[in-house]
Amino acid sequence: MSRFWSPVVHDLTPYVPGEQPKLANLVKLNTNENPYPPSPRVHEAIQAELGSDADRLKLYPDPTGSQLKASIARHFAVPAEWVFVGNSSDEVLAHTFQALLKHDAPLLFPDITYSFYPVYCGLYGIDFETVSLDGDFAIRVDDYLERGTARAGAVIFPNPNAPTGRLLPLSEIERLASGLPDSPIVIDEAYVDFGGLETIPTAVTLIKDHPNLLVTQTLSKSRSLAGLRVGFAIGQPALIEALSRVKDSFNSYPLDRLALAGASAAMDDEAWFHQTRGQVIASREALTARLQVMGFEVLPSAANFVFARHPGHDAAQLSAALRERSIIVRHFKAPRIDQFLRITVGTDEQCGLLVTALEAILR
Repeated sequence: MSRFWSPVVHDLTPYVPGEQPKLANLVKLNTNENPYPPSPRVHEAIQAELGSDADRLKLYPDPTGSQLKASIARHFAVPAEWVFVGNSSDEVLAHTFQALLKHDAPLLFPDITYSFYPVYCGLYGIDFETVSLDGDFAIRVDDYLERGTARAGAVIFPNPNAPTGRLLPLSEIERLASGLPDSPIVIDEAYVDFGGLETIPTAVTLIKDHPNLLVTQTLSKSRSLAGLRVGFAIGQPALIEALSRVKDSFNSYPLDRLALAGASAAMDDEAWFHQTRGQVIASREALTARLQVMGFEVLPSAANFVFARHPGHDAAQLSAALRERSIIVRHFKAPRIDQFLRITVGTDEQCGLLVTALEAILR
């Protein structure tokens, strides 16, 4: 506490990110980073940006990120005017909370979800209500629709949800957007690329028919660019204009030259994208099966992590025992989920080390 703080600071409870420990021989399965490197084109693009002109870094980057917007638009087959880019999806979400989610009626989101949402609400003075997941930790659209437009100023949730990994079908998202046509509906798709091999279940396909629908994504997960901090949103022009107004009132140059170059290259390398996400999906299914053999309950996951609990062992103690073996997973001390571990899907070697350690601990 300090007398120099603004009043809003006293009431904030900041988001706590997953730790980034500096331990030797660490198996790091706690922050959902991709275990595989980004496309080689990313390195080439960044080197080209650095080497093309020795003076280039003294100049501001493109404030609109037009090259990156064009790459994203090509990938999703949407107009570039429907794309907004920012410094990580967290920044895009922060602008979204300011631009679209503060209304007279409360913002609705699940009781178990991305823990940054209530932080943004506290920062921006947004009234919110949480909607309970069902007994299987799934989102029920009817729980949002039954409140009616008078009680839903806006709705946001991740799909797949975090930290559960459960996926809501697109038909349900469409039913929600149709049932609340006057409320902004924001679908946070940080993990959606791991939802299926044949068809990625992104709600971007619904945007053309729903002007109230905004979809956000990140390049941190499926494009292996957590260190570059790039995110984006896709929606019809009225929603994108709202985000741009907030962005240009806060930071008109959010993405630097290297981030723009590397992110564009990552979006354009479709083959690398499909290869690495396929590897993660295969490893997730194998890891799920091995955990179930050991007696874990594992929620159905469409993300690059699994959410698991063991009926005979305390999750906090399991997490601590793994840490003693230099394996880090995420444990949330929160109601309903304090007996679960969120385990990032690593390489097959990393998953093997995890399984071996758990087998020893359970014995």
